[in-house]
Amino acid sequence: VSRDFIDYPYHSDLGVVQAAAVLAEQSMAVRVVDAYAMAGSTLSALDDNYVLMGAPISAVVDAIGDAGLIVVRYTPFHRPPHSDPILRELLDALRLQTPEVPIVLADLYQSGEHYVDRPGNEILGAYPQVDGFIKYQAESVLTAVCERLLSDGRPDTPFVELGPAVADLDALPLPAWELVDLEARDAFMADVVANLGRGGWAFPINGRTLPAVSSRGCPYRCAHCSSNPSRLPDMPKRQYRLSEQRLGELVRGLVQDHRATRIDFLDEMVNVETTHFDALLAHLDAHGVAYDFPNGMRADWVTKEQLATMVGRISTLSVSAESGVQRVVDEVVGKKLDLTRVEATVAEASRLKIPTLVHFIIGMPGETKADINGTLEYALKLHSQYNAWPAVQFATPLPGTRLATTALEAAGGTLPEVADFGPLFQHKPVTRDVDFTPADLQAFKWTFDQRMGINHGPQKVIMNVTYRCNNRCNFCAVGNRKQLDGNFGYQKKVLLEYRKLGLHSVDFDGGEPTLYENLTTLIRYCRKIGYSAINVTTNGRMCVYPDYAKRLVRSGLSTLLFSVHGADAETHAKNVGVPEAFEQTTEGIRQCVAFAPRGVDLGMNITLTKSNYEQLPAVTQLAWDLNLRWLNIQFLTPFGRATSRVNPDTHAAADTTMKVIGEWRDKMKFQVINLPFCFMPGYEEFILGDLLKIQRHMVFVNNSDVNLYDYLKERRSYAPECESCPRKVFCGGFYDLDECTEPPWEFDIMDPDEVLRLADADSTYQR
Repeated sequence: VSRDFIDYPYHSDLGVVQAAAVLAEQSMAVRVVDAYAMAGSTLSALDDNYVLMGAPISAVVDAIGDAGLIVVRYTPFHRPPHSDPILRELLDALRLQTPEVPIVLADLYQSGEHYVDRPGNEILGAYPQVDGFIKYQAESVLTAVCERLLSDGRPDTPFVELGPAVADLDALPLPAWELVDLEARDAFMADVVANLGRGGWAFPINGRTLPAVSSRGCPYRCAHCSSNPSRLPDMPKRQYRLSEQRLGELVRGLVQDHRATRIDFLDEMVNVETTHFDALLAHLDAHGVAYDFPNGMRADWVTKEQLATMVGRISTLSVSAESGVQRVVDEVVGKKLDLTRVEATVAEASRLKIPTLVHFIIGMPGETKADINGTLEYALKLHSQYNAWPAVQFATPLPGTRLATTALEAAGGTLPEVADFGPLFQHKPVTRDVDFTPADLQAFKWTFDQRMGINHGPQKVIMNVTYRCNNRCNFCAVGNRKQLDGNFGYQKKVLLEYRKLGLHSVDFDGGEPTLYENLTTLIRYCRKIGYSAINVTTNGRMCVYPDYAKRLVRSGLSTLLFSVHGADAETHAKNVGVPEAFEQTTEGIRQCVAFAPRGVDLGMNITLTKSNYEQLPAVTQLAWDLNLRWLNIQFLTPFGRATSRVNPDTHAAADTTMKVIGEWRDKMKFQVINLPFCFMPGYEEFILGDLLKIQRHMVFVNNSDVNLYDYLKERRSYAPECESCPRKVFCGGFYDLDECTEPPWEFDIMDPDEVLRLADADSTYQR
């Protein structure tokens, strides 16, 4: 099975034990050989993309031994209609061992997993070893097929038998889990969790987790869904459900007879009928068993009372929105769902502290790029406000669905040949329309994944320890604020508070932090209380003094970044306002390089301006010559003195940046700050550092504390063309540099006497 499977292959034996129960009820001698429930059952890697779930083929063949008839379950994970190598190897071995025994493939479909609907003769063509293929729900025809084959032997011509939907689910016997070694199956499940290589499991398979269905089919007609595949095109879709009494027998049997500690109900839409779902929850609650509904529910049919019942029992509430744009939900998906009800359900689940998963689809023919951004922004909203995790997937045109028809039309009559649909949902878009291509969808998903990857609260605190500075940069975001130091005691308090929140990263900035007499003391304090990533950003001029340079680089910091804004003294001076600064900064860098212990990373920052951006290649060479292997390239931040007066032509500066990175990327580390994605196509990976601001909190000298992303976003805005940009959800937009006012300066937290004393002092005052 592909590592990127979309359903639940570790539960695919449910169809087997249900079919076995049907045959056993007819007094047939039935054995179940469950490759998930044997001594050698495990999960092992086949290559980077595929894993083998279950026992080795030789062990499975040996366990089958003598049989009058062999029925092999054929699943969507066998990639219909292509010849799956593992299944082919198994069938070859069975045919060699039992040349006269009929072998039948049966998909044993019960609903609850995607269905790849391919003609039966194509399946038979892929597996010449078999004598027949039972398609769709097998229970109605399985007994007759088995009796015929046991009586007549192998047929002259392979056959296809179609199984109609089972209308009376109560008439079916309960799944025959007694025919399976459940302890061995439990051990296999533990191996799946340990070896699959995934992070958290929204729907854990721990203890004894057994699958079940309380209903089959779904009455809705969503464009992407492969439900009710045996239904003729002109037949209405419907759902068949167990009665309340039979629900109780099912739950009681799983818990009492088979000792299930968790039940995964794989129903396509478990809560379509309220009384049915209420009855199921009541039986589950009565037996005190944990449960999940991995395939999701209708959010508009979930009641507050039902949610309250689920508290402490359900691992994750799974609901489907499909789109964040109501028009798309109505006209494209055809879901007939009010999105306001989705948000209401998610909000209530959040209030009850029930983890929530919301499913979304992008790439449906009929939606636009702006619609896709609307979906992603809605997903981010639910996540930020209610901590609902968004599961965003590509529209995947499974054969037999309405989506397959519209996707084929939108693609001009040709879609790529698909060997395995599993990876398409998450990694390989194939749909297109007049407004988007598969490459566009890939860009939307990549951007969204990057955005979600950092959406976990503050990860770094940036502390402006002082506003004093011995340079006067013409782009300085601090601007003309008074030359004040922060309060040392308050700084320690803030650092401790953030550390208690779990932060490991701190950046000391200014002003010029090396003018602050308590800088190295703060660094040592941070190391003492557990910060592991400690950075100082400096102009480096104080480091011209060897004793200070040695003390700074050995104080416990992990990175030290030097600000250099020109490749020569004249250009640097134009930007920093001090003629001698270039010589002092470069000599300070040399001193720090000489004294830096192993493990301290040294790098360079440059802010691009009209007077220096053309020197970026020379500045990069300067960094290399100074033994620095890291360069941050920063575009202007529109605060303080950073206005359009000093801002370069953004396109020209971005082009220069791309040329430099293209030449040096294999030698040095680069990050580009404060630039929208659209200026550097193909270099998006280098812009991510700018977007990490969403994880950063800045503490100003006056002790105020802000989220850096939100603070800077005050000066950013989107243009009309941004509405359809695949990068929008992880881009702050364009900075407004036309008018830049000084940020307000507040004194309400600092000691008033200290404020007045420093404010009256000379601006070059240093303690």
